[in-house]
Parts: sequence; structure tokens; C-alpha cells
Amino acid sequence: MKSELLTCTTQLRPWIVIPKIPSRISIRSSAGVRPDPWSLSDGNPERPKPRYERPKHPLSDDDARRIIKKKAQYLSTLRRNQGSHAMTPKWIKRTPDQMVQYLEDDRNGQMYGKHVVAAIKTVRALSQRREGCDDMRLVMGSFVAKLTFRDMCVVLKEQRGWRQVRDFFSWMKLQLSYRPSVVVYTLVLRLYGQVGKIKLAEETFLEMLQLGCEPDAVACGTMLCTYARWARHNAMLTFYKAVQERRITLSTSVFNFMLSSLQKKSLHEKVIHLWLEMMEDGVPPTEFTYTLVVSSYAKQGFNQEALKAFREMKSLGFVPEEVTYSSVIGLSVKAGDWDQAVRLYQDMTSQGIVPSNYTCASMLSLYYKTENYPKALSLFTDMERNKIPADEVIRGLIIRIYGKLGLFHDAQTIFEETERLNILSDEKTYLAMSQVHLNSGNVAKALDVIEMMKNRDIPLSRFAYIVMLQCYARKQNVDCAEDAFRALSKTGRPDASSCNDMLNLYTRLNLGETAKDFIKQMMADQVHFNIELYKTAMRMYCKEGMVAEAQELVEKMGREALVKDNRFVQTLVEAMHIKRTKQDKHEAIMYVSRLDVNALGMLLNLRLTEGNLNETRTILNLMFKTDLGSSAVNRVISSFVREGNISKAEILADLIIKLGLRIEEETIATLIAVYGRQHKLKEAKQLYLAAGESLSLGKSVISSMIDAYVRCGWLEAAYGLFMESAEKEIEPGAVTISILVNALTNRGKHREAKDISQICLEKNMELDTVGYNTLIKAMLEAGKPECAAEVYERMRHSDVPCSIQTYNTMISVYGRGLQLDKAIEIFSNARRSGLYLDEKIYTNMTMHYGKAGKMSEALALFSEMQKKGIKPGMASYNMMVKICATSKLHGEVDELLQAMERNGHSVDSSTYLSVVQAYAESSQYAEAEKTITLIQEKGIPLSHSHFNSLLSVFAKAGMMDEAERIYCKMSDAGISPDSSCKRTILKGYMNCGEAKKGILFYEKVLRSSVEDDRFVTSVVQDLYKAIGKEQ
Repeated sequence: MKSELLTCTTQLRPWIVIPKIPSRISIRSSAGVRPDPWSLSDGNPERPKPRYERPKHPLSDDDARRIIKKKAQYLSTLRRNQGSHAMTPKWIKRTPDQMVQYLEDDRNGQMYGKHVVAAIKTVRALSQRREGCDDMRLVMGSFVAKLTFRDMCVVLKEQRGWRQVRDFFSWMKLQLSYRPSVVVYTLVLRLYGQVGKIKLAEETFLEMLQLGCEPDAVACGTMLCTYARWARHNAMLTFYKAVQERRITLSTSVFNFMLSSLQKKSLHEKVIHLWLEMMEDGVPPTEFTYTLVVSSYAKQGFNQEALKAFREMKSLGFVPEEVTYSSVIGLSVKAGDWDQAVRLYQDMTSQGIVPSNYTCASMLSLYYKTENYPKALSLFTDMERNKIPADEVIRGLIIRIYGKLGLFHDAQTIFEETERLNILSDEKTYLAMSQVHLNSGNVAKALDVIEMMKNRDIPLSRFAYIVMLQCYARKQNVDCAEDAFRALSKTGRPDASSCNDMLNLYTRLNLGETAKDFIKQMMADQVHFNIELYKTAMRMYCKEGMVAEAQELVEKMGREALVKDNRFVQTLVEAMHIKRTKQDKHEAIMYVSRLDVNALGMLLNLRLTEGNLNETRTILNLMFKTDLGSSAVNRVISSFVREGNISKAEILADLIIKLGLRIEEETIATLIAVYGRQHKLKEAKQLYLAAGESLSLGKSVISSMIDAYVRCGWLEAAYGLFMESAEKEIEPGAVTISILVNALTNRGKHREAKDISQICLEKNMELDTVGYNTLIKAMLEAGKPECAAEVYERMRHSDVPCSIQTYNTMISVYGRGLQLDKAIEIFSNARRSGLYLDEKIYTNMTMHYGKAGKMSEALALFSEMQKKGIKPGMASYNMMVKICATSKLHGEVDELLQAMERNGHSVDSSTYLSVVQAYAESSQYAEAEKTITLIQEKGIPLSHSHFNSLLSVFAKAGMMDEAERIYCKMSDAGISPDSSCKRTILKGYMNCGEAKKGILFYEKVLRSSVEDDRFVTSVVQDLYKAIGKEQ
């Protein structure tokens, strides 16, 4: 009931409705008769006026006048008996139609009499005048005795300026009809509170108390709302305590006003305290109340209390707003209660509430922490569909998620879009993009992002220096990394991860002394080591053979509570305990449930560097007696090989073999492969033979041994080992077969290559694309095209995919075998395969078209290659020039030479040599000689080969006069004929039966230059024998 009273008073509705008097009728009051100001009658019942003189204003219905009259009577009685404990009857409600008409009448000024309206306007007009120039008594002189107490209250309520309220209230108190009432003081308090005149409000409230007016809940609530409105929270809470002492129960709206004011200033503790007192007083909260309280609980991190208030809110039938859901979801995410956050989010979306970007940011953060990246991307898609703007925080999260998924281009796109929208200002977004580039291996771009951040005057935080250090460490830039580390140290004690990055950098670059000094500095600075930093420091000590420092570090780890239970630490502590005997060490290490391989590897490295073989043997024996010892030792040897510590791996392997222990096959294979790369065939064979005595050799060992033989040039041994393994049904593997067959082919051992190919086909050995390509090429080089075709058919039936190299080789196989139709079919298969056809396959197919005399097809294919954007190289042009010259297409030859020059290929001596050879072989002697002349004119250097091509064809054709002329032309060109030219022309004389001319040419031209050439001398002797003489 009191809340209803507060609502009525706060809204300050008028208490009475004065019907409007027509302007054409004037009412005059006599001294004896005075109309009742509260009466709602139509006039004097004893002297009723005609209806036409005083017409009634139409109301909304016939019963409205009775309702308004009863309301006026109720208000009159209520104000006379007003007090803090006044019982307020239930309000007489209007119908909606009556309420609409009531408001319209208010707008039309029909609620008050003309004198009241005039008074309101008169007082309001004073706001336009300077303060102090008017006396309220004089201004209101015409209204004395005309305004009743209620009329004055109406005038007071309708004022807007605080000065007018103050002056009118002072005048009002001088009137005879005035009587002190809590209502009028409440009106003044409300008006002072609206403009922030708190001191005047306090003085007015004290005046009310001094006059004996007991403040009710409305007056107290008005004062509290004034304090709350202007953020006078200390005064508000003090006044609230006084209200509590008077046992006045405030309404919900007042509590909401105070709670909202406190929360706006982030006084969440006081919000919660006031909320608890509100609950103790039994004041029913509203939806707005719960929204404020849940938010304050969330801001204070009170997860359970916030959820409790949230559940209470829903149990009372209130539908939480998005901001309330957002608060509890964000709180659940921060508290790690991810299932609760997901349930709340699903509950919110099921009610059709569109999440805000803050809620979306909380959920994206949750999905990022739980690595539920598909959900995160789905949420980002929903945001775009619902047109929820993604702020910089959300975009930063999406960049990180894209980075985790390897979508580096998408992350870069989001970053660029954020920059384009001018919302890129947070350091975290820059660093997120930098880390994405760093994880993708693009260190330069990561540093560019940090440099961009510097150029935009964004201050670098501690995290920025950490990311910068990671970039420089990855780049192995020691100076810049040290600068970043020093900058990081200025922000506080360096973290263990950054120290680990620096120490790893020094270790990788073999800066042992610097690494030692760095560890000492970390110890002096009391850096908090984590297990990874301990491992890196221990690895460095073991690598450098620093036994004392390693033991000291192990003891330090054993004392530290955070890492002493780690398996790595336990293994080192038990294995390095100085005071124990060997037997004690054996028993201690057996108690370690699972040995740490890294720890054992470091320990073996330490003992080997130290040169303590006895301790190494002891550790090996102990390790092999544990369940995982054999595997651990072999992994240690493999790690030595990967790190390049071959000598240590050799020593360990030798110790294991001498101790009669078993080395795993993969480890032996690794060591043999290393020996092969170093051309240490003797050591590889010794290890191979030693391993063969202790275990049955498998595929990996045999493959490594064959590879070692090939690398060292022992092809016969490699071939023999392959044959031996094939008899034992051991397949060396596709890679090993490819290496062996390729080596045999390059050495000209075609028979052995063919044998291996046949065995692979007979035994159905598993080969990959490269293996089949190697066998096809080997058969082609061996002159066995039918075997190459057989290998190709086996490859097709085995469903092994063909590569472009496969098709190119098979075109050569069928082209050399003069099977052009099959070569064309292979080229068509290559087209249909979807593979990218390169210049080589086009050139190969074009060459075989040309050799078969199909020049139109050759030229068309060459043109097709160019149309597809493949630019011909020198080899392609030389081939086309040669086949065109051979086919007597002189115009095409000239066009090709011009095209070569246009495309930036200089036409050199080798190109013209191809032209000369082609013309000569096709009996186009004039064109060949013309080309030689052209070469001379262009100043391109000639060689013996240019003349020898033409000389050779003249000699074979028996045209010896022409051959002599070319020989002399070569001498005239300043080229001294070589033995090949001399031999060619002399053989030409011999073959055509003109031995005498040959001898004459010899004695005249060649005798002085062939004494030392045994090949020419042999031909000359044959010439002399032909005519029956001796030289």
C-alpha cells in the first residue's frame, strides 16, 4: 500500500479535477456565500442554471463524474490524516478509456480552474527575470484568498525552476489557507532534488521535522533518491540508517534507485550489502533489482551468489535480460565452470535473446581455452548472420583461433580488416597476429607487426617483450634477443619460459661459455625455474661435461617441491646420487616406475663427455635391466645421431655390443646410414656383421647397408646384397631399389639394372611412383623398350599413380621404338590425368612428331604449349629449329630464330650448329654453307663442329672436291682443323676409291701436322697400302 502511495506521489498526479468554467460566464463570490472548492457539483443546487448557460463538458462515460468525486473526497480525507503509518485504501482504478480521456483533459488545461492556471503561468514567468528584481508578495497579490491550499500545492507542483519553488513556497507559508503537511514538503524536496540543490533539500527536510510533520516513506524515499541521483553515497547511506531507525519501510523503486546509483560508481560491495538489507526488510525485488544485484555479484567474482540470485530471478518468473546472462556467463568462464557457461548460453539463445558482443567474446574465450575451435567458428558465423558487430577483442580471439587451426591467411585477413575499420588499438591484437606469424614460421612478418605497433606509439608491455624475444630466438639473432631480454628484465623478474628461450638459443649456437654465465645469472636473480628450464640447463651441463654443476643442479631440483616428483628429476636424482654404491644405485633406479629417456640421454652424454666409460657401462647395465631400458638406450643413440654426436653414438653402440646387449634394428640402420654418408664403409660393414651375429637383420638394416655401398661406389657389393636379400624374401624398399637401379644405370651396368627390375616384377615387390619411374628409365637406357613397357603396364595394374615423369619417359620409350601411335596415346593419357604438363613433355612429344615427319602436328603442339603460358627454353627452340631445318622448312627456321631473340634467348653458336647439322644431314648443302656464312657475318665464333658436319656429309657422298673446299674454307676462317676433320676427309678419299688424290692431299696439306696423331697416321697408311706403297 505504501508503495502505491509512493508511486502516486512520485508521479505527482493532481488530487482534484476542477471542471472548466465557460469564459462567457463570470463567477462572483459574495462575502456571505462561498462555494466549496472541493465540490464537483454542477453548481448551486438551490439555484440551478439553465443547461444552455452552463453546459456540461462531455466525459468518457456517465459514471466518470461519480468516480472523480469519490477520488476528491478520498484525497481530502487522506491528507488531513497523513502520517507515517497512514493506511492507504486500494486505489480506485479507471478503465483504459477513462484514463485516456483523463490525460487528454490534463493536456487541454481542464483539470484546474482558470485562476490556478493563471497562477502557474505567473510564477513560471518569473524564471525569465533577473533574481531579486521581483517580490513574490507583489506578484501574487491578486491571487490572495483565491487559491486554496490544494490550489497552491498544484501551483507548486507545476513549477520547473528551483528559485520559483523557493519563493512561492515562502509566499505560500504566509497564506491563511496554508497548513504544514508532509505532502507539500515532499513536493519541494522532489523539485530541489531534480536540480541538485541538496543543501536546500536538507534544510527543507529539517524544517519539516521542526514543524512536527512526521516524514513518511514517500518523503524519505524522495530524499534518498536525491542523494542517489547526485552520487552523494555517504550521505545517502547515513540517511538510510536514520530511516531504518524510524522503522520506515521503503519501496522497491527507492531501493532500485539507490542500488543503480551505487553500481554506476562500481561500489559493488555496498550494492550487495544494501541488497541483503532489502531482503531482510522483506521488500519485494523487481526484474531491474535482480539485474543490478547479479551484475554486482559478477563484478566482485562471487560466482555462487550470482548464480543463486539468477536462479531466484528465474523462479519468480522474471525473464533475465541479455546483460544479466552476459554477467553470469562471463563469471562462469572466468571461474572455469565451462559446462555451466555453455548451459547458460544455450538457455539464453533458446529464449530468442540475441547475445551481445561481450557475451560472444566470453564464449569465444571459453571455446579457445577448451580448444573447441569448430564451436568458435560456428559462433563467429552466427554473429555475422545476426549482424552482431565484432569488436577488437572478438577479432583478436578469432585471429588466435585461426592461428591454432593453421588458417594463417584467414587470420591475416581478419587483422587487415580490423585495421581498415580503424578499431585496431589494443596491444593484444597486434601480439596475437605476431604469434600467428611466429607459429607459421614467418618470423619476419611477426617482427613487422611488432614494429608496426612501435611506429603507432603503442607502449610495449611485458608480454610484448616476451613475444619479441621468441621471434629473435627463432631467428637466432643473439644481439636482438639479448636486447629484448634486457627490456623484459626491466619490467620485473624474467619468466622461466623466456629464460628457456635464451638458453636454448645459446645452446643451439654452441655458445657454451655464454650459456654457463647465463645460468649463473639466473641463479643469482632467483629466477623461478620450471621443469623445461631445468631440462635445458641440465642438457647444456651434460653437453659440456660439467659434472659438478650438473650434480649441484640435480640436488637443487630434488629439493624443490614443484618439480621433485617429476619423472625426469627422479631419474636423475637416483642415478647421480654420489654417496651410493653401484648396488645402491641399481636398487634405487629400479624403484623409479618409469625411466625418463631424456634424463638418461643427458646422463649418458655427461659420462661420455667426461670420458668415464666405467660409469657409462654401469648405467647401461642398469638401464637394460629395466623394462624400458633397451628402448631408452636406442633412443639415446638416435638422438646423438640427430644432434651430430656421431662419436658418442659409436662409443655407445660399441659398448652395447661388447656387453652382449641388444641394439634395436632401427638404431643399427641409423648408424650404418651415418657411416655411409661419411664414406666410412669399413665401420659400416663391421657394425653390419656384428649386428648380424646377434639378431636377424631386417629390411631397415639391409636398406641402409645397400645405400652405404652405393654412396661409397661399391655397386657390385650393393647388387650382391640385394640379390641375397631377395632370395631371403626381404624387400629393401622402394627408395633403396630406386637408388640402386639409378646408380647402376648411371654407371652403365644395364644388365644388373635389368636383373633387379625383373626380380622386382617377379616377386611383386611393392614400389612407389619414383621406383617404377626409375625402372622404366633404366630399361630405356639399357635399350630394352619392351621391358620398359612391361614395367609401365605393371605400374598401371598396381594402381600406382603415374607422374608427369612417367608419361614423359614412356613417350621416349615408344618414340625411340618408332611407335608414334603409342607415344601419342601416352601423351593423351597425360592430358586426361589432370597433371600439369610442363615444357619437357611438350618438347619430347614435339621432337618425336618431327622425327616421324609430322611437322604440322609438331608445330601445332609447339604453338599449344605457348598458348598455355609455357615459355619455350633454349632446348625447346634448338629442337624445333633442328627438326624444321631437317624438314626443309626454311621459313619456320628463320621465324624461330627471330622468336628466340624476341623472347630474350640469344641465338648462340650451339643453336646454329643444330641448324647446320640438320641441313647437312638432310642433304641441304647450300643451306648449311649459307648458315655458316651467316654465322661469320654475325660475328658468332665458329668451331670445328660447324665445318665438320658439312665436311662429313660431303665425304660420305663422295663429293671430295666440295670436301676439300670446305676444309680450306675452315682454314681461311682461322680455325685450325682438328684430327677429326683430317680423319674424316682422308677416310672420304679412301672410301670413294681415290687413294692417290687422298695421298696427294695429305702430302700437300696435312703432312706437317699429323706426326703426333696416331689415328690420322693409321688412315694414311691405309691409303698407301691401297696403291701398293708404304709410307
